[in-house]
Amino acid sequence: MQTTIVIPTYNEAENLPRLVDSLFSLPLQDLSLLVVDDNSPDGTGQIAEDLGQAHAGRIQVLHRKGKLGLGSAYIQGFQLAIERGAEAVGQMDADFSHPPEKLVELAAALADTDVALGSRYVPGGRLDDNWPAWRKALSGFGNIYARTILGIPLRDVTGGFRLWRRETLYAMPLERIRSNGYVFQVEMAYVAHKLGFRFHEIPIYFADRRWGQSKMNFRIQVEAAVRVWQLAGMYHDLSGKRAV
Repeated sequence: MQTTIVIPTYNEAENLPRLVDSLFSLPLQDLSLLVVDDNSPDGTGQIAEDLGQAHAGRIQVLHRKGKLGLGSAYIQGFQLAIERGAEAVGQMDADFSHPPEKLVELAAALADTDVALGSRYVPGGRLDDNWPAWRKALSGFGNIYARTILGIPLRDVTGGFRLWRRETLYAMPLERIRSNGYVFQVEMAYVAHKLGFRFHEIPIYFADRRWGQSKMNFRIQVEAAVRVWQLAGMYHDLSGKRAV
């Protein structure tokens, strides 16, 4: 299966070469990467271009003019991957919080579902062992908050390690997705659920980043809390009806 993994980057110069090596060491045929870089000041975009030269035909780079947000990076990446013929489209962070080796299990699961997800909240999944209790509680509450309000049958609705069938993404109204930050993940899961798509969650260990700085901040958290309620009043027209 021709698979493209979309990787948004902003100041991931330390992580990207390591991640590329890890992904291309996996026993997956026809695997390619699409790096969407938001004009990283640390030179991540040029590093991605150099990696593309070293792995001819397997890495493409989309350069954007500035820090335009996670959601729009993924939407542009998804659309480009579909245009270029990907049969499966993945998404993951560049900081190793998503274990690359689990991509093999996600790919296997996709044979019998529409979306395969790496989950921190199914049996066998867990958060970084070094996280303080308050941080784990906040993460868990965010998931319960979103999935309860929206009625999404997932344990991990905010996680960003996912593999989509081409047909699933193609059927979704990507032009209507407006969220940025991690609430983008919630909106995508909600739309897929409204359209009747099937999910399969694979347990993962969610590690904290070892290199670089986290992009999470208070503004992103506030956006997520408010946006969930906005989503609850949207997409009524999609219930049980897949877009074409």
